[in-house]
Amino acid sequence: MLAKFARLFVIKTRLEACMIIYALALGACERGRIYLEVFPGFGGKLLFLACTGAVFMAGAKIIDCLKYEQREKALQAETAG
Repeated sequence: MLAKFARLFVIKTRLEACMIIYALALGACERGRIYLEVFPGFGGKLLFLACTGAVFMAGAKIIDCLKYEQREKALQAETAG
């Protein structure tokens, strides 16, 4: 039962990855907007860029890992069959 529950938190497809990246981007933009209000000027803009930049890096890593896992699964299927 615990294994079935844990499978819900595994990213399996590119669509799921894109939805997660979109949710991260929405949160980052909201946090960046708050930074712009609290720290007006150049400092707020830098913090906003840091928030959105983190999403770009995390999104790239998620997609790269997804491609790697799919490639590994294909290689395992080739060697088994």
